[in-house]
Amino acid sequence: MTPRERWQAVLNRRPVDRVPCDIWATPEVVDKLCKHLDCKDSWAMVDKLGIDLPYNLDPRYVGPVLAEGSDYWGINYKKVDYGTGIYSEATSYPLAHAETVADFNNHPWPKADWFDYSALKEESKRNSHRPIRTGWIEPFLFYSSLRGSEQAMIDMIVSPAMVECAFDHIFDFGCKRLERILEATGSIDLIMPSEDLGSQQGPLFSLECFRRFHAPRFKKYISLGKQAGAKVFFHTDGACRIFIPELINLGVDILNPIQHRCPGMERTALKNDFGCSLVFHGGVENQHILPFGTVDEVRQEVIDCFEMLAIGGGYICAPCHNIQPVTPIENILAMYDTIKELSTDLKYTRPIS
Repeated sequence: MTPRERWQAVLNRRPVDRVPCDIWATPEVVDKLCKHLDCKDSWAMVDKLGIDLPYNLDPRYVGPVLAEGSDYWGINYKKVDYGTGIYSEATSYPLAHAETVADFNNHPWPKADWFDYSALKEESKRNSHRPIRTGWIEPFLFYSSLRGSEQAMIDMIVSPAMVECAFDHIFDFGCKRLERILEATGSIDLIMPSEDLGSQQGPLFSLECFRRFHAPRFKKYISLGKQAGAKVFFHTDGACRIFIPELINLGVDILNPIQHRCPGMERTALKNDFGCSLVFHGGVENQHILPFGTVDEVRQEVIDCFEMLAIGGGYICAPCHNIQPVTPIENILAMYDTIKELSTDLKYTRPIS
């Protein structure tokens, strides 16, 4: 089977030749793996390791000229070195001083017309053996970067009308952009609405906040993808269990990344309670075991993920977020070697009827 066929089979609860796997990693890790495996680029690397990586399809930005270090939301960034790698961090918040809904409406929100969609169909065809994914949208992340994280949390309680106004603008842009992508391509395998709903200890928002700000807008966005035949890949870090029934009701098909050390995210319980409704993506712990464990501990972690999440189907094995540069190459290779050893076992490749 091709990577695309494997993802489709798992999502539609059909048998697979092997359990699909994925990779999330920082650019530094990707470069390190390419050099170690003598691969010319990241696609050659994932093929060599047998990884079923989706192809992320995005239209080309052709809008107003952006200031150096800024994006089309008007947010400024700088590269921050954290010792073993670099992340871009927001340095200014263009709506930090906004006081009214009118201030939000006057912000220069991005437009779907700022992108060129003409090459997407051909790009999709060239990569048709891989699952095609598009439509990443993460509303509160964008809002926090526009407003500042602390103020954004306060606004949900003190100034909900401003949050709703901003979310309406964010989703209006997202929906129009997704419609244009779907028109240009004809079909997409996966759309990727996202939001980090949990911290390491518990939910970041109340259910009431999620239902007010997120749910009605995600519902519209997800319905656009569903009408075009796409499945819904939802990313949320942390302890997000209380939101899972809400996500299922919204039409989410895949839940990523399964940080099972967080309260309520125990793998066996998630499989028992939600395994008939969701495909689980991720699960291999990468805050402790993958970067700092032994090869044997990494192997056992993968075995545990298969035993707790893959029996009867409905699992795509991957690290539970970006592999960090401190992670030894031998641990990464041990993860994918173990996945390869386990992935053809019939108890994992045949869904329970």
